[in-house]
Amino acid sequence: MTLPSFPLTVTEPGRADAVLSAALDGLTRSAAQRWLEEGRVTLGGRALKKNARLQAGDALLITPPQPEPVDLVPQDIPLDVAYEDGDVIVVNKPVGMVVHPAPGHPDGTLVNALLYHCKNSLSGINGVLRPGIVHRIDRDTSGLIIAAKNDRAHLALAAQIQDHSLFRLYHAVAVGGFKEDNGTVSAPIGRHRTDRKRMAVTPDGREAVTHWQVVDVQNGHSHITCRLETGRTHQIRVHMAYLGHPLLGDTVYGSKKPMPGLAGQCLHAARLTFTQPTTGERVEVGAPLPEWFESVLKRYGLE
Repeated sequence: MTLPSFPLTVTEPGRADAVLSAALDGLTRSAAQRWLEEGRVTLGGRALKKNARLQAGDALLITPPQPEPVDLVPQDIPLDVAYEDGDVIVVNKPVGMVVHPAPGHPDGTLVNALLYHCKNSLSGINGVLRPGIVHRIDRDTSGLIIAAKNDRAHLALAAQIQDHSLFRLYHAVAVGGFKEDNGTVSAPIGRHRTDRKRMAVTPDGREAVTHWQVVDVQNGHSHITCRLETGRTHQIRVHMAYLGHPLLGDTVYGSKKPMPGLAGQCLHAARLTFTQPTTGERVEVGAPLPEWFESVLKRYGLE
């Protein structure tokens, strides 16, 4: 199967490999460099080098490589399907489920479950590790995640992430009380300089914007909602810690002591709105707060 070429308009200046990986969610920097080295990205008919400087408004033409065969085992793992049509599927992921295979998690992942449920009908843009997966949520974050069933839908959804029209709303419980009722964190996120497994707010990171709103504050804790404008790794967790309000139970960016009754950070992806790739209609999907989240709210007297 050969994927069709598609146009991409640069929205922010930068190195070609960085611009490409930022624009196509799920495409790693190293994969973007390979595409560039193979001449798959052109500007005005000329192939770009990975360190070429691009300007806002540059019109690129991208020819993705043929997807590698998916060497993963479909597994009959129960899924809470919140929405499904011929192009996309939205799953309400439970806490503890890993999204895609990785060292230490070769199977039993959401991808394995999707391969079984969709009968191998998933997009191949992200290769063998994340077929169909358009965006990610952490293992210990519950809630909605969307996957594409074909490459056309995948590209359409990736473009919606880039232009911020794919709406994602999260509920969280953070430590401490906020001084304002709402606000926006606009702070770039990149790899931590000394601990490469962590992310951090860093001047040379990628643009990251999180809008937050306080729902209730009680007993030294805050129930908040967060709307993502971008989708960087650990974005909400990093931004809330940056504000001095790490998420309850987050032992990476907050207290190192685990929270009894919590598997990890208190974070739930509650609402997802996107444009259906074929019909152009807006689709809104919701996932109610799970019982474990409700029990946390009750514990601290939060609404």
